[in-house]
Amino acid sequence: MLSVYPAIFYKEPSGGYSVVFPDLNHLATCGDDMQEAMEMAVDCLAGYLFIEKIDGNEFPTATPISQVDPYCEDDTEEERQVERFVNLISVDVEVYAKKHFYKSVKRTVSIPQWLNNRAMAKKINFSKVMKNALLRELEIAQ
Repeated sequence: MLSVYPAIFYKEPSGGYSVVFPDLNHLATCGDDMQEAMEMAVDCLAGYLFIEKIDGNEFPTATPISQVDPYCEDDTEEERQVERFVNLISVDVEVYAKKHFYKSVKRTVSIPQWLNNRAMAKKINFSKVMKNALLRELEIAQ
């Protein structure tokens, strides 16, 4: 399912771009140029919504783009002169997660030799045991 949220883009004095999602607790990211800022915005949105889903939270309602004010009420006059625009960012969280978040990573662990020997004798899958233990410890339902 495609998720779409408005994001405020503004040019930084250094030449890069910052991106803020007003509907997502002012979640922010940035990029050295517009291309990177767009890519980071998609990654940031996907990561936020992915964690919200894991935590069992509802996704926030997206504000219509026409109602998004690109300025904050406490912006100075100088800050109001900075180039800003609002753009919609979309991502299919499930597709993105499969490609980027579910990748397995190698971890080295140390356990006593006697425990390793017993586990090996029973042909225990260490990765599976560790994954299940972490899910339990972090209270993540699966």
